[in-house]
Amino acid sequence: MSLRRELKPHIYSVGAVDWDRRLFDELIPLPDGTSYNSYLIKGSEKTALIDTVDATMTDVLVRNLEDLGIKEIDYVIANHAEQDHSGSLAAILGIYPRARVLCTQKCKDMLMDLLLIHQDKIITVGDKEVISLGDKTLEFIHASWVHWPETMLTYLKEDRMLFTCDFLGSHLATSDLYVTDEATVYEAAKRYYAEIMMPFRIAIRTNLHRIMNLELNIIAPSHGPIHNKPEFILNAYRDWASDDVKNEVVIPYISMHGSTKKMVDYFVDALIERGITVKQFNLSELDIGKLAMAFVDAATVVIGSPTVLVGPHPKVVYATYLANALRPKLRFASIIGSYGWGSRMVEQISGMIPNLKVELLEPVVVKGVPGEEAFKALDRLADEIENKHKEQGIFNG
Repeated sequence: MSLRRELKPHIYSVGAVDWDRRLFDELIPLPDGTSYNSYLIKGSEKTALIDTVDATMTDVLVRNLEDLGIKEIDYVIANHAEQDHSGSLAAILGIYPRARVLCTQKCKDMLMDLLLIHQDKIITVGDKEVISLGDKTLEFIHASWVHWPETMLTYLKEDRMLFTCDFLGSHLATSDLYVTDEATVYEAAKRYYAEIMMPFRIAIRTNLHRIMNLELNIIAPSHGPIHNKPEFILNAYRDWASDDVKNEVVIPYISMHGSTKKMVDYFVDALIERGITVKQFNLSELDIGKLAMAFVDAATVVIGSPTVLVGPHPKVVYATYLANALRPKLRFASIIGSYGWGSRMVEQISGMIPNLKVELLEPVVVKGVPGEEAFKALDRLADEIENKHKEQGIFNG
């Protein structure tokens, strides 16, 4: 679907909506599809295209530009080198040979490596550097590690518009140009933050601070609808990227013969009785996006696993690796589960989470089917989590 619509006089959305895409990077589920937003700015003297689209949607971008009667493009601004935004770049440069790519030095290197763009086509721009399109002025803001090292943002001064590429975006296919259903967009944006941005939350905080003093009427990301009420997404990001956690426990688990499930069921009830919110995930059928979202706010994770050849279940290994890679702001962690004849599960799981700056609470791992002693130990763990949350000032039970 085309996104060729006018945002303001001489400023157009020319990207594409991908309603049918269900997987990104062969890893991230896209339950609601996505979009590849590209923006055209026609100044009185020069014309700039901000980002392109995924290679699969090149024809949509080209048709949108043709329909607008665009004969020449002076600049293609590459805010980010990842192929869902740069995939059409070579095609656009072929159609508009006078165009030059504006990007950071690191982005230049990546575009040459990933897309074989010739260096003569690329002009690097410095942080806070400004170019004029005549009656419109673009300022470039380097934003390293949001979420790649070469990222930058582009600020259109006269119209107070910030083009943020992946930053502040959402994987959401919608016919709405602007955010209309805030609840739906919040959910999609939080999933996007959790899956893609969360490992870089310290850099996110830095870059949120850098744009704090900009006058903003519109935030135009390269995925999802445009924000014409910028504080909505800015406030959400400030919350997600902060150090604040909630009185929540995330329990990713799997059970082979029912023993671990009995422990999880008992433990969930024990936590609820103590006024703690629980988010439970059966790893046999996992939406990694939902698990990632649960990690955004939670204070504690408790991993539940049976023992497979003295180690954790492979699906628990996957979930543990994911948690370590996403680096959520968890404060506590523990492990519960069972074994048949021997286990090194606790040592192996705890060794897989070096990125999590958590206090490891005493695990509860039992031989065979859990009995009275196991349930008492689970009660003790629930008590400890309650007390730890209270000590941290995050208990709302």
